[in-house]
Amino acid sequence: MISYLSRKFSYFNIDWILVLAILPLLGAGLLSMNSFTVDSYYFNRQLLWIAVSFIFFFSFSLIDWRFLRRTGVVISLYLIGLVSLLALFIFGQVTREVYSWLSVGGVSIQPAEFIKLIVIILLAKYFTRRHVEIARIRHIILSGLYIFLPFVLVALQPDFGSALVIFLIWLGMTMASGISKKHLGLVFLIGTISFSGLWFFVFADYQKARIMTFIHPLADIQGSGYNAFQSMVAVGSGQIFGKGVGYGSQSRLSFLPEHQTDFIFAAFAEEWGFVGVMLIFILFSLVIWRILESAKKGATNFEVLFGIGLAIFIMAHFTIHIGMNIGLLPVTGLPISFMSYGGSHLLVVFSGLGILMGMRKYAPAFHRDDIKNEFIGPR
Repeated sequence: MISYLSRKFSYFNIDWILVLAILPLLGAGLLSMNSFTVDSYYFNRQLLWIAVSFIFFFSFSLIDWRFLRRTGVVISLYLIGLVSLLALFIFGQVTREVYSWLSVGGVSIQPAEFIKLIVIILLAKYFTRRHVEIARIRHIILSGLYIFLPFVLVALQPDFGSALVIFLIWLGMTMASGISKKHLGLVFLIGTISFSGLWFFVFADYQKARIMTFIHPLADIQGSGYNAFQSMVAVGSGQIFGKGVGYGSQSRLSFLPEHQTDFIFAAFAEEWGFVGVMLIFILFSLVIWRILESAKKGATNFEVLFGIGLAIFIMAHFTIHIGMNIGLLPVTGLPISFMSYGGSHLLVVFSGLGILMGMRKYAPAFHRDDIKNEFIGPR
């Protein structure tokens, strides 16, 4: 019976260890949302988004994604992404002076999230096609130019957190592709010199002040640093075992703002403490490990690079979100995958994972045997 069910489930090409690692993360986010609010608005909406995301995940796992290797398809996706970002400045909804949302059929979507997945596909295509001559410095420059447009459009919203994620995806995939580290270092040196020139000779005093406030928000606890300070208090007050579900005072008393999205890690840490935080770290480590394992078994370099890019995407969100929640990084308003409330990010992450699962269908024969034995067992 178990063998029969395993063969049925294997039709979806799903890594069930990955799914089992994700489920507790989704549960942790839902539990936190439901514990610090009187009504269940965010809880119920997130349940709906999770259901839709899993539909995308399983549906995408059935598709043969080799068509993504075509130049025309990749360029079309890239142009659609750029147009959607440009449309924000004309039709976008303004929330706290940020152009981040487009309303499509009564549903608000965040184009900055979808462009991240498009960037992964674009870079996987670019570096795969030029794998033989990848050591040349012009490929650092050209790939950077492709990413420059979405990076600038996202930064102008302004959504500095998503812009940073786009940069980190480019940096990580560039390094993974085998590009010369000397050439990459030269590009960063040029960038540093350019920024220094802007700082000393171009930026006005008020522009410098804004940058410094962004980098070091705790310098103004009553103003821009208030959110970061309250987040640190929430994390620290959790101690070893936490205050218990529903007893997180920083969240329940509304000292901690955006506790369902930007600061959900702090809200969770206050209720579950160090033990709960370590569990979250272990689960995310499992997710990244399984993504990289699937990437390693890719049919071509395109599939390998796509998986690496997806892992970098999730790791970047995880690192930046936690960094800003504990005061090590500026507050950028970036969600943590699987836990934070929000449909656009959840859809993009599960779509990316579904694409990765679909790529497992046409892995080399010996890789398919490895995958089958892993879940069904050798015959």
